[in-house]
Amino acid sequence: MKQSILIISTVVLSVLNINATTLETTSAKGIVETEITESHITKIYEWSVKTVSGKSSGTSSSLEDAKEMIALFSRNEAVLEKKITSYYILKSEAKNADNRTYYWEVKSTNGNAKGFSSSENKAREIIDLVSKGEIISYKIITSEKRK
Repeated sequence: MKQSILIISTVVLSVLNINATTLETTSAKGIVETEITESHITKIYEWSVKTVSGKSSGTSSSLEDAKEMIALFSRNEAVLEKKITSYYILKSEAKNADNRTYYWEVKSTNGNAKGFSSSENKAREIIDLVSKGEIISYKIITSEKRK
């Protein structure tokens, strides 16, 4: 009698354990087709400038903005190389604020640092983290919201 109860309880627990660990997934395997037309696409400009003091790069929504950014980063410096490349992307991706980039630079008593962040708050946090010592100057440049 004890053996039959043990066997039955083992079988019941095994079945419950199998059901508890089996992952039930419902995946949508339907493919959604959309037609991409010329009105769904926009052009962005990737720019880079190399000066005596370093290299900077970024993206802009127009050629004029890219030229302005190159002028901003190369102000009062000798330009060794500059480059502007255009790319086509979907407008839905370009308008996404998550695609915005924040370039930051900081000069402190202990040295210099620069980088990119996905938000202005993160850029400020990183500036505070990397600038050990007193901050002499810093700047945060926000890439334009693409149109």
